[in-house]
Amino acid sequence: MQEVKFSDWGQIEYGLAWQKQEELLNANTVIKSNRSKGISADETTHHLIFCEHPPVYTLGKSGKESHVLITKEELSKRNISYYPTNRGGDITFHGPEQLVGYPILDLEKFYTDIGRYLRSLEEVIILVLGDYGLKGERSKGETGVWLDTEHPLKARKICAMGVRCSRWVTMHGFALNVNTDLNYFSMIVPCGIPDKQVTSLQKELGCIVDSEEVKIKVKHYFQKVFECILT
Repeated sequence: MQEVKFSDWGQIEYGLAWQKQEELLNANTVIKSNRSKGISADETTHHLIFCEHPPVYTLGKSGKESHVLITKEELSKRNISYYPTNRGGDITFHGPEQLVGYPILDLEKFYTDIGRYLRSLEEVIILVLGDYGLKGERSKGETGVWLDTEHPLKARKICAMGVRCSRWVTMHGFALNVNTDLNYFSMIVPCGIPDKQVTSLQKELGCIVDSEEVKIKVKHYFQKVFECILT
């Protein structure tokens, strides 16, 4: 079983969290590069990071800026940050009471298959939702976890995902809406999909959800799905 170092960064500004992820990824890619040259025998380190961000919109490298529906002046007035990023996917929102997870894994120690990696992240969230009596689902051609995918008018996303991979080391990850203020999603085209809604655990269950309990469940199922040990 692979060991994965767990950290909870609490609430952290998005740019700083991005920088810290890049540092961890780069440390691993340097080790892999040196090892391939016979310079080093050091081992890469896996990480799973939890955090939440002050209100921020982040745009994936294949996304469209037009999916932000308010001006930069309005963003500033509302104290919402904005970052074009190097992850996959389109536009999404991060904010308080949303569980953001950043796995930094050397997939060569698991499997070299990005599709399988994303399906595994989705499976973690699907299992967590099951504990709350919700049926999390995948939507064909759309990364993340959804509810009611068989009913287009009711389909809604509860967890967004977008990743980057360099030398088979991952960064970025998932954002699960727990008690998230969903009004922020009305100012963007979430994930670039105009005809589907966004939801949260709080909205679906009709009550405030214990965020710490959600973290415990995500950690449990992450270990189960990835067959690893969090340390």
